[in-house]
Amino acid sequence: MAETIKSTYFFDYNTSIIQELIEEFKKPELSEKEKAAGLYLKIRDGWRYDPYDIIFREDALKASNIAQKDHGHCIDKSILYIAGLRGLGIPAKLHLAKVKNHIAVERLTEKFGTNELTPHGMVDVFLDDKWVKATPAFNKELCRLTGVEPLEFDGNNDSIFQAYSTNGEEFMEYLEDYGSFEDVPLAFIEKNMKENYPKLESLLNEDGELKL
Repeated sequence: MAETIKSTYFFDYNTSIIQELIEEFKKPELSEKEKAAGLYLKIRDGWRYDPYDIIFREDALKASNIAQKDHGHCIDKSILYIAGLRGLGIPAKLHLAKVKNHIAVERLTEKFGTNELTPHGMVDVFLDDKWVKATPAFNKELCRLTGVEPLEFDGNNDSIFQAYSTNGEEFMEYLEDYGSFEDVPLAFIEKNMKENYPKLESLLNEDGELKL
């Protein structure tokens, strides 16, 4: 459990920008669930979801650097949420999976030739002596534009995906579960993407950034 609360290179919650991010949730009258749920909403809607913002560089996946942007990939936003949770004394770790029919990824589907997206990032949060899953990736404006309800998180139940759109059509499903990671497995993420998307290498620029 100690590893899921510590500050790391990626989850650098001792930095001033992360401390500022979580300052409003340090009130003693707030329960851990209220802190986790409040921070979830702040990150879900405060950073626009951008599935095309993929960068294979350590510095790009550092929470304090992600916090300085106004957008992020699902893994970026999960990293930011984990750093904030750990900064509030709440154990958290990164959870990765493969999903089908992710939100707003038409260009990726066109380039990669599949609507299977991997790895998708979410967060395991330890509350009331159990692990629950939270997915702060999809901001409410984007969800409404794409015809799905925003994912809520109450700290009691898993919040992992929109199975159906608002008109009842099947929307998203999980295909593979890669498990949880106490720190960001950059090598695994890069290897996983390149194995699943053979065209990826040709789409990266010299700085390891996806260009579409």
